[in-house]
Amino acid sequence: MQLHFELISDKIPYILQGILTTLEFTMLSAVFGLIWGIILALFKISNIKILHGFAVFYTSIFRGVPLILSLTLVYFATPQLFHYDITALEAGVITFTLNSAAYISETIRAGITSVDHGQQEAAIALGIPYPKMMRDIILPQALKNILPALVNESIALLKDSALVSTIGATDLLRRADIVASDSYLYFEPLLFVGLLYYVMVMTLTATARILERRLARSD
Repeated sequence: MQLHFELISDKIPYILQGILTTLEFTMLSAVFGLIWGIILALFKISNIKILHGFAVFYTSIFRGVPLILSLTLVYFATPQLFHYDITALEAGVITFTLNSAAYISETIRAGITSVDHGQQEAAIALGIPYPKMMRDIILPQALKNILPALVNESIALLKDSALVSTIGATDLLRRADIVASDSYLYFEPLLFVGLLYYVMVMTLTATARILERRLARSD
């Protein structure tokens, strides 16, 4: 078996440009997914049945539908239904945000329930309003407890972002496919992109471990 990385060396800068697109999808989806996931988690622990029911039903939909199907529906059905020419970036961020929030909400819900119930009772006894109690007391502790799970979700989101190549977004995988088609070499560009994904995942993992140690020292 012979590898010919020298034949695609002039295409490496082109492939590397896909990192920005991949990170853009991942970061926007992670931020919006976390925000929407927190809201869904609050719905799930709410005593208001309609909010609780909506959150549970919402989660069941995105758990039961393949991500690639959700992505293609958003990208191809939006122009038909809403007469809006949605971009690949918009379709990807919307899809990954909605999908990620469904899983994150379950993680956050578990984190909230793991916080000592006595703290909530003490806050109520002190007359602290529910929104302020959740924002300043319960959620910070919950997010700290579930940090490893959130990191795992971010890693999954980073790898799943490769799916946007199916709707024409020029991310890492799409650029590798273009280089492969031009050079008739498939293994080399795909292996190079696989290495880039590995480096990004390991960097995210190492950053999360540093953050975990700092949080542990702050206890």
